Amino acid sequence: MKRIILLGFFSLILGSAFAQTGCYADWKKAFDERGAYAVGDEVHRNVYIAFVEEGESYCVAGKARVEYGKIVSIWLMFEDGTYDLMEADKFTNKAKSAPTIINGISEEIITKEGEHLYIIFVDKIKPKKKTYKTVGGPGDL
Repeated sequence: MKRIILLGFFSLILGSAFAQTGCYADWKKAFDERGAYAVGDEVHRNVYIAFVEEGESYCVAGKARVEYGKIVSIWLMFEDGTYDLMEADKFTNKAKSAPTIINGISEEIITKEGEHLYIIFVDKIKPKKKTYKTVGGPGDL
C-alpha cells in the first residue's frame, strides 16, 4: 500500500515538473486542436517567439524568414517597433541544423547562449470549427 502511495506521489511530482505553462502551451494546444495552413517561404511579419525555461514560457513579437521550409532568420521586436536580428549562425535545432516548421510552430530552437525557444506562426492557425447554434426550450420564450 505504501508503495502505491509513493508511486502515485512521485508520478504526480514528475508529471507536473514536465508540464508546460504559459503562452507556448496555450498556442501549442490551439494548433494541435485546429491545425495550421502551410508556412510559405517568405518573411513572416507576425510571429510570436516563445522562450521556454523550466516549463514556463513567455512570448515576444517578432518576424521570421523562412527559406525552403526552414527558419533562417529571426527578428525580435522592441517596444518602439524596431527589431533585433538573430542570424542563422546564432541558433539551431537539436540536430544542429536550421529548424523546420511542423503544424505552424517551429521545432525547438536552441541559441548559442543556451536559450530554448519556438517560433509560432500565429497567422497560419486554422479557424475554429463551426458549431450549431443551440436553442432553449419553450420556457425560454
